[in-house]
Amino acid sequence: MKNSLHNLPVIVMVAALATSLGACSNMSRQDKATAAGAAIGGVAGSVLTSGSAAGAVGGAVVGGVIGHEVEKKK
Repeated sequence: MKNSLHNLPVIVMVAALATSLGACSNMSRQDKATAAGAAIGGVAGSVLTSGSAAGAVGGAVVGGVIGHEVEKKK
């Protein structure tokens, strides 16, 4: 139970960030994919490293790069 409470602030922050990005209708598909990848990667990195801030940041970076590359402009 303690671990899930420890991760709660990170999860809430990432959810708030993802929700606020939904209001950015002028973003390109690539920008949206980058933001979504960063949000998902941040949560995944935090969960995989038991709430480590470095894990969350690393996951966000990797997720953002993957999202950016997946939606490359053609």
